[in-house]
Amino acid sequence: MNIGLTGGIATGKSTVSRMLTSRGAALIDADVIARQIMEPGHRVLAAVVDRFGQAVLLPDGTLNRKKLGEIVFSHPDERKALEQLTHPAIRTEMKKRMEELEAEKPHRLVVADIPLLYESGLESLYEAIMVVYVPRELQLARLMNRDELSREEAEARLKAQMDIEQKKERADILIDNSRGLEETERQIEQFWRDKGLS
Repeated sequence: MNIGLTGGIATGKSTVSRMLTSRGAALIDADVIARQIMEPGHRVLAAVVDRFGQAVLLPDGTLNRKKLGEIVFSHPDERKALEQLTHPAIRTEMKKRMEELEAEKPHRLVVADIPLLYESGLESLYEAIMVVYVPRELQLARLMNRDELSREEAEARLKAQMDIEQKKERADILIDNSRGLEETERQIEQFWRDKGLS
């Protein structure tokens, strides 16, 4: 079985993915792949530099994430341009890894952690979609605290994603991560049992 795992920024996807992998699930993390394709020497990073200029590189040739973030989070057209360069490469690599993992152990749960799953129209690739949810105000507070952002900066990042309430409505499996770790763990255990994964 495979599932797509999503939510919003600062809703706790990493916490939930750890709970799933600790039970034996295999994880494919879109963010990890996104970082790998932005390493020096990768063709995607070269294309990003061609599009956005040398200013998005640090002196050592690595990506200046903060600078690129400032550009794309304040200009929707620039964000779309970045996504057109990165998303196809990320999708291809995720599909390849999923096929390898499913062939290696057919009965293991494979979890694809994709922050922008709905925004990228990828839900049809997975048997079910698990959404990690917290109410928007809590999401905003967590994001400001975690990334040391002003309310305005945090709002801009939330606006770059589909609203968490919409994701909640579309979920096949909803994990409410707003009531403490113990309660989140209980929901994951329930899901694990319901799917006969124990």
